[in-house]
Amino acid sequence: MIRFEEVSKSYDMSRLAVDSVSLEIKRGEFLVLVGPSGCGKTTTLKMINRLIPLTKGTIWLDGKRISDYPIHELRWQIGYVLQQIALFPHMTIEENIAVVPELVGLKKKDIRARVTELLEMAGLDPDVYRKRKPHELSGGQQQRVGVVRALAADPDILLMDEPFSALDPISRLKLQEDLLDLQNRIQKTIVFVTHDLQEAFKLGDRVCIMNEGKIEQIATPQEILTKPASPFVREFTASAAARTFSIADHIEEIPADLSLSFAIPIDSEWGPLLQFLASEDQVAIKQDGQVIGMVTRKGILHFLAEQSLKGGTSNE
Repeated sequence: MIRFEEVSKSYDMSRLAVDSVSLEIKRGEFLVLVGPSGCGKTTTLKMINRLIPLTKGTIWLDGKRISDYPIHELRWQIGYVLQQIALFPHMTIEENIAVVPELVGLKKKDIRARVTELLEMAGLDPDVYRKRKPHELSGGQQQRVGVVRALAADPDILLMDEPFSALDPISRLKLQEDLLDLQNRIQKTIVFVTHDLQEAFKLGDRVCIMNEGKIEQIATPQEILTKPASPFVREFTASAAARTFSIADHIEEIPADLSLSFAIPIDSEWGPLLQFLASEDQVAIKQDGQVIGMVTRKGILHFLAEQSLKGGTSNE
């Protein structure tokens, strides 16, 4: 669907913001770009819809160079959601959602039906919210409108640039769940930028970890957790949980018929636990020389995802 071929971007010719990135995003895939500030993730995202011109290389969309598309045709195929929700303040919610459908020439009755469909998809009663102005909605409701507005012309691709980072933790968690539910129904190709590894692990089919303009690793959350491709990935993954993780909080009972190969002390740190889980699905935990339970790979992944309820941990 989307293919980067040795793509680089330099703003001042002295440093590459994106350095020889090659990757392929499959149709219907949810890919999350994650990494520290300045790693190139947002620049990579914005090159897809030509908000930022690339310096070198090629980006392909369905086998065609993005530079070969008329700019309006390219952007009608790509919905875009920002952290700054950017709803037009003097327009109603219906008018906000209708902007792109009007530009592409849909009839008024079709636009109204589409607005109704999208508001229902966002969990907002059309009869209640259609005529409201953005300031009458909560931050979470406004961001829901921002998401469905990006879907109004039924684009193939949805780009999302840290769309939930300004929200409170509860709203953020709810919108993550809503987005996953929406994706299960509409199966769009989504490219999502975040600095929060917990959010990345929760949302992404695959996660692309970037550092200094390069891809350090692109893989499923489980593969990244258990088989980090570089020292940076190992450190970045560990730092996301180091301040909040305690083995004692994640011990599970060992089934009677299960035998475990490894046992580590209950006061072990996050890093050694990850090393053991790289080769085993579960690790025994011992206290005072006695095995008292186990920690599972699945449990750790669940922990990383649910940390967003507490606001996550920052990797900035």
